[in-house]
Amino acid sequence: MPQLLVDRQDGITILTFNRPDKLNALSLELRLEFQDAITQLRQDPEPGVVILTGAGRAFCVGLDLKEMGDPDFRARETPVTDPATLLRSLRQPVIGAINGLAVTGGFEISLSCDLLIATPEAKFADTHARVGLIAGWGLGARLSRAVGLARAKELSLTGNYLPAERACEWGLVNRVVPQEALMDTCLGLARDMMSCVPEVMLTYKNQIDRAYDLALGDAMMFEREINRMHRGPAAETVADRLSGIQSRGRDQSGSE
Repeated sequence: MPQLLVDRQDGITILTFNRPDKLNALSLELRLEFQDAITQLRQDPEPGVVILTGAGRAFCVGLDLKEMGDPDFRARETPVTDPATLLRSLRQPVIGAINGLAVTGGFEISLSCDLLIATPEAKFADTHARVGLIAGWGLGARLSRAVGLARAKELSLTGNYLPAERACEWGLVNRVVPQEALMDTCLGLARDMMSCVPEVMLTYKNQIDRAYDLALGDAMMFEREINRMHRGPAAETVADRLSGIQSRGRDQSGSE
């Protein structure tokens, strides 16, 4: 069985960590398969959306420490880019479907997704300090930006678990849905993204990410430059699209 499952459907790619008996710990084989999958997605000329999840009761618990402690493994270890960095290299939006435990490296991977949908069973934890390691995939830099400095310190300096509902209250998670509704919710969001103008959707994601890393004044200048360079559609096309958006909004209001 592959350690990473890849399912493509109508422009949406679902990647599933597939080591449920190991809580989807990141073996070298799994990291290599993930790197290959991301490389293929980066080479895909068509716009799309990626959904990342885990098999079983965990999203991912980080590196396979048992494998890394094996002297034979360390002698044959192959250099491979970490999954968090690989995710951030994608132009496609990435939806994290957090089905269970997201611990240490798994937490870092979730922070590299564009948005997170979690189940009530999901829990996040940064255990680097508890086991004597230092974050290297972005957790130390990105967590405080996601939940605030004091909350990030509480998590990273204690190693305590953060339940899904509180993660949602803190703004780390977009929403919490029942386990059975997780994939349908993520697919619905992915289809909503796919319904946007494709090249604008991808450009907008890049603009938001880059602006977030800048000071506010620089971010505003960057946004104006992107806006100036963008060649929008004709007024008639905009009017037609607005009409469609308004109709869709009325349909959604009627179904609530």
